[in-house]
Amino acid sequence: MSDFEKLAYADGDCALTGLVVRPQGKARAAVVVFPTIMNPTPSVLDKAQDLAANGYLAMVADFYGKAPGSFDQSREFAMEIRATPEQYRQRLRASLKALATLDDASGLPLGAIGFCMGGQAVLELAREGAPLFAAVSFHGLLNTDMPAEPGAVNARILVCHGDADPMVPREQVVKFWEEMDKAGADWHFHSYAGVKHGFTNRAPNDNPATDYDASADRQSWAAMYSLFDEVLEAD
Repeated sequence: MSDFEKLAYADGDCALTGLVVRPQGKARAAVVVFPTIMNPTPSVLDKAQDLAANGYLAMVADFYGKAPGSFDQSREFAMEIRATPEQYRQRLRASLKALATLDDASGLPLGAIGFCMGGQAVLELAREGAPLFAAVSFHGLLNTDMPAEPGAVNARILVCHGDADPMVPREQVVKFWEEMDKAGADWHFHSYAGVKHGFTNRAPNDNPATDYDASADRQSWAAMYSLFDEVLEAD
């Protein structure tokens, strides 16, 4: 496993920087890791390192090309890139393309995972039919302005969700299920009782909507690897 290497890429005029970490030996697959609304954080970087330790080429995506100084500022940055659904998806496509065009990603299956806003990002790519072997959302937002069309979703989808997440009410969950069924997607949905938003993030914070949950963190991460094994071994 290597240290992180910076990868310059762009979405139009916006300069972005991915953080790439490589496994020892040949990678099983290449995985883009979409961070939280705060852009790369230590928790997300740790997850990318774990992917590399388990044989995956990973790149942590850059949402903004700049680091928010506060949660309020991150919301402002997020509003800018999510001004329209197409603008948002264009930014996400740029990250996936940056990973896919690495020399050592050539010929590898492509996957995507994400946390919080990054979980929403992964699902947006899946909705539009991105060529992903798997799309995994951890405590991600489930709402969208562009629901998946029937037959559009190519990725195997795994959503790992805290059932007590106040940012994703149950009606949003049911709407997502119905959307995926209508689209004919192959999806799994894991819901963890009593668990809030941000359950994979160990860092303390004062947001009452979020809380780390060690069991949900372990179980969801193991579920991701299990899905990866199932899909990649089948291929």
